[in-house]
Formats: sequence, structure tokens, C-alpha cells
Amino acid sequence: MNSRRILVIHGPNLNLLGIREPKIYGKVTLDDINKAITTFAGEHGIDVEAFQTNSEADMIDKIQSSIGNFHAIVINPAAYTHTSIALRDAILGVGIPAVEVHMSNIHQREDFRKRSYISDVAAGQVIGFGLNSYLLGLRAAVALIDEKNSAG
Repeated sequence: MNSRRILVIHGPNLNLLGIREPKIYGKVTLDDINKAITTFAGEHGIDVEAFQTNSEADMIDKIQSSIGNFHAIVINPAAYTHTSIALRDAILGVGIPAVEVHMSNIHQREDFRKRSYISDVAAGQVIGFGLNSYLLGLRAAVALIDEKNSAG
């Protein structure tokens, strides 16, 4: 296994980017994000797998299957950020560093979006930078992997 493998998980409704609430998310599509992720991976010598689902169960299964296959997770849990203790427990359970990302600044939105069940088990959170939230999250994940590798 490459010493730097990162799983990127896109949560529910992110497949609608480009048409969904363009005043909040802009016109960027999920395909645009995945292309930027692939470019970033190539430029930084990392292996990345991107996965999108609208299903909480599929997200949990994907996180659990990351054991032994990935060194870090970058996750945009989307609406599950604010509702899923099960997703939080999966991230905690696998023991793989996770970086939570959101395209919008969740703290500037509706009150119910200000609570993240993921943030306290994530290594960090990147919010409010659109597509760049993913790239900043990947950069952070690479740093986490490199720190762990250099520590022995």
C-alpha cells in the first residue's frame, strides 16, 4: 500500500452540486471537485479514492472498510454532520485520522447546522472555502500522515 492513501467521502446531496442552492455552493459540480482532488493527488504523490453516497449506512460501511486500506479520511458528511452519532462513532472506531470539510461556513447558516457530531473526533475542520475546503483538507491529511510516518 502506498504510504499516503486518502479516502475522500462526499455525503448526501453533494451529487447535486452545480444545481443545488447555487447562492450557497456556487456552480461547482461534484465532478469538478473530484477532478481537482485527482490533480492534487498527482501533484503531491498520494493515492486518493473519492466516494459519494446519499446513504448513512454506506458511509459507515466505507469508513469501516478503510481500516488497513487508507491512512487518512477527508469527509464532507453534509447533513449527517448535524444528525449522525453513528457516523461519528464509525470515525472514532477506525482510528484513522479524519479531516471534516464543508464548502460553506456551517457556523454562518441555520442554527441546526452549527452543531457538528464529527468535529470532536476529527483531527480538524475546514469550512467555508468552497472547492478549496477539500484541497485544504487534503493538505491537512497529507501533513497528518507525514507526521505519523516521521514519528516512526
